[in-house]
Amino acid sequence: YLNPDSLTHPGTKIGTRSLRQIRDAINKSGQSRYAISKATLITQVHLSRPLDGTAGLSIENAELLLTHLGCRIKVEKTRRKK
Repeated sequence: YLNPDSLTHPGTKIGTRSLRQIRDAINKSGQSRYAISKATLITQVHLSRPLDGTAGLSIENAELLLTHLGCRIKVEKTRRKK
């Protein structure tokens, strides 16, 4: 079921480049994963797996993390290879 008011399908994962940016922001924040988990209400499993590279990160959880960290991801249009 695709919500017409939403840009993404529920459960959609973010790309590796964005995940890398979020991982860097978490590392620079100086906060433990436990503290971030408690503050964002994201379970430690749903937080640690994407950061360890063993699973993806949902857009919903990415939004929670970015809000908590006071960050945002800039979306840029890229050139397509012909």
